[in-house]
Amino acid sequence: MTLHSSPAPTVKSGLAIRDVEAFPVWIGHRNQLLVKVTADDGTHGWGESGLSGRELAVMGAIQHFRELLLGEDPFRIAHIWQRLYRSQYFEGGRVLTAAQSAIDIALHDLKGKALGLPVHELIGGRVRDRVPSLATTNALAPEVALEQAQAFVAAGFDVVRFGRVNPAFTGDQEDVFEPRHSITETARCLTMARERFGAAITLGVDYHHRLSVAEAISFCHRMARGTLDFLEEPIRDESPAAYEALRRCVDVPFAIGEEFASKWQALPFVEQGLTQFMRLDVCNIGGFTESLKVAGWCEAHYVDIFPHNPLGPICTAASLHLSAVVPNFTWLEYNRSPFRPQPPIERELFPLAPALEGTSFAVSNLPGLGIEVNEKLLRAEPYRHWNPPMLRRLDGSHTNW
Repeated sequence: MTLHSSPAPTVKSGLAIRDVEAFPVWIGHRNQLLVKVTADDGTHGWGESGLSGRELAVMGAIQHFRELLLGEDPFRIAHIWQRLYRSQYFEGGRVLTAAQSAIDIALHDLKGKALGLPVHELIGGRVRDRVPSLATTNALAPEVALEQAQAFVAAGFDVVRFGRVNPAFTGDQEDVFEPRHSITETARCLTMARERFGAAITLGVDYHHRLSVAEAISFCHRMARGTLDFLEEPIRDESPAAYEALRRCVDVPFAIGEEFASKWQALPFVEQGLTQFMRLDVCNIGGFTESLKVAGWCEAHYVDIFPHNPLGPICTAASLHLSAVVPNFTWLEYNRSPFRPQPPIERELFPLAPALEGTSFAVSNLPGLGIEVNEKLLRAEPYRHWNPPMLRRLDGSHTNW
């Protein structure tokens, strides 16, 4: 039997990738890492990486991937995803899949522009015309957080997510986080919120994986049943067994997944019933290619999709296109509000970007992601070192941000 090597693949789209560039840009309080993929006819697409604070590591991965992408057909997105993921012995990991996510999003944007179609038409077609959002408080003091929540409800939001409150350590001690103090005041704040807003408002809290299993149990038991509609990221996600232990002790729905860097990380949480809301991040989990796979698993297990969207307009645009086609979608996180306004530089960088209309977004029908980038300004803005806040406990030990 004679084995023959496969012929070199032909470029079916008539296009070939000419360049892949990464741009870390400072937007006033942190960096955004944007990726541009350009075809040989000049058609280009934009993506964004979600690994904030480690942009240089992701840029290094993109530089490695660039050499594998040059000359490839940009329309063969699934093929490219597999090529990049399997391009070395040590596959995956948050740095590599953050790089792949940005590239995958950029390829979808490029393909949509080349075909004159919005991305949502490339990934199945929309099942909804508008994408609802939720509002998030950002105050450490419980009284201020309640005032923010009141303003959101008055503006028409029926889903309000609280951040952790930490009233004893504000001002010059905002880097101090003592879990037991926080859970007492956060539970009190949420109890008051439920009493104030009634049963019609969906209430959640994001603990940003700052608690232990015991602390998360104690926190939930300090509130009456029905106070919380979801508890987001109470503990870290490395151990599904830890979430199993937590699930046995509390009956609050969990919202988990913003740290997942692959469908394999998401798998035990879906199949073992450890989350009711999947917080997948299209800019971290592998772009549209992986997000759609995870969303399908979730639909089969009656798990709702609640996308993580803490970054810039490209992440928001990509999350909107994903949210438009996923039937088991709930709400899209959006990190801009009167209490967290858009930085002026971001408005200049993205002259055409998604905008919240009331409490929801319209789904764009423009080609690709439907976003524009001021590339001249982008190339002029320097990278600046930034690291997320380093929280510490009263005894001086480090804890999670």
